[in-house]
Amino acid sequence: MTIKTILPSRLGFGAAPLGNMFRAIPEDEALATVEAAWNDGIRFFDNAPFYGAGLAEIRMGQALAGKPRDDYVIATKVGRLILDEVEDVSARDLGEKGDVFKHGLPNRVVNDYSADATLRSIEDSLNRLQTDRIDIVWVHDVAQDFYGDEWLGVFESARKGAFRALDRLRDEGVIKGWGLGVNRVEPIELLLGLEGHRPDGFLLAGRYTLLDHDKALQRVMPMVAERGLGIVVGGPYSSGALVGGPNFEYAPATPAILDKVARIKALADRHGISMKAAGLQFALANPAVAAVIPGASRPDRIAEDSAALAEIIPADFWRELRAAGLVNPAAPLPV
Repeated sequence: MTIKTILPSRLGFGAAPLGNMFRAIPEDEALATVEAAWNDGIRFFDNAPFYGAGLAEIRMGQALAGKPRDDYVIATKVGRLILDEVEDVSARDLGEKGDVFKHGLPNRVVNDYSADATLRSIEDSLNRLQTDRIDIVWVHDVAQDFYGDEWLGVFESARKGAFRALDRLRDEGVIKGWGLGVNRVEPIELLLGLEGHRPDGFLLAGRYTLLDHDKALQRVMPMVAERGLGIVVGGPYSSGALVGGPNFEYAPATPAILDKVARIKALADRHGISMKAAGLQFALANPAVAAVIPGASRPDRIAEDSAALAEIIPADFWRELRAAGLVNPAAPLPV
C-alpha cells in the first residue's frame, strides 16, 4: 500500500486546532467542527499527541465515537509521549512553534523516538481516540524547526527506533502505512535516500503552498512521485496567512509575505475566486499530492473548504499568477 491507496478522498481534516492552537476553543465548538466535517463527507482525520498535549485526540475520540470505524481513515503521530504529570506550559521548548499550544492541556510532553516509546505512543493514542486501530502513523517533527542543530541526532534516534518499529507494524498489518510528519523537506529527502526503510508517504506541512513551494517542488516532489508514494499537504493556507490571517509558519507574517498575499488576492478578486480555492487547488495540482488537510476550528470552515475544492477557477488566473512571478515556473497548475 501507499498513502495514495489508503486515503479515501483528497480533502481531509487537520486536527491541530482541536488542541487549542492559538486560542482556547470551547468544547462544544470543537466537537461540532468534527461533526460538520463528518456530515460534509470527510473521512480522513489527521491528529497528533502533540496537539494540545493530547487534547485534540481526546476531542476527536469523543466526536467520532459511534461512527462506523471502517468508514474512515485516521492518522496520528509518534515521537512525543504525553505523561500524566503536569508541567509549566510556558516553559516548554517547542522550537519555532513557541506558544502555539499554550492553551492546551498542561500534561508533560516528552520527546522520545525510540521503538518502545513508539509502541507506547500508539497505545496511548488508541485510548485517547477511543478506537481499536490507527491507519497511518507519522514520525513527528524530526527536523530543524524543532531541534535546530540537534535534528540529525534526533533523526538518527528515530531511524534506529521509530522507523524500524513502524516498518514492522505495517508489515504485520497492525497499521496500513507510515512516514514522516514534518514542516521541512530535508528529513524527507534523507529518509528517501536510506536503504532498508520503506515509508508509504509523507505529511509535509507548510512547504507546498501558494506562498512557499520552491524547495519542495525542486527536491521532494520528484523523489516521492518516482517511488509512487504520496504527499499529504498540511497547512495549505500557511498558518492562515493566505486567507487573511496574521500568522505565517506559526509566527506573525513578515511584510514580504503580506505583500505576496495581497498580490495574489488582487488577482483572485479580479477573477472572482476565493483564496481558499486558489490554495487548495494549487496544492492538489501536483501529481505527488495525495490529499490536503486544512485545519478548522469552527464548523462553518468545513463548508468553506469543500466549496473551495469545487470552485471553478479560470485558466487565466493561473496564467496571470505565473506571469507575475507568484508561482514557480515549474509548478504544475490546475487544468
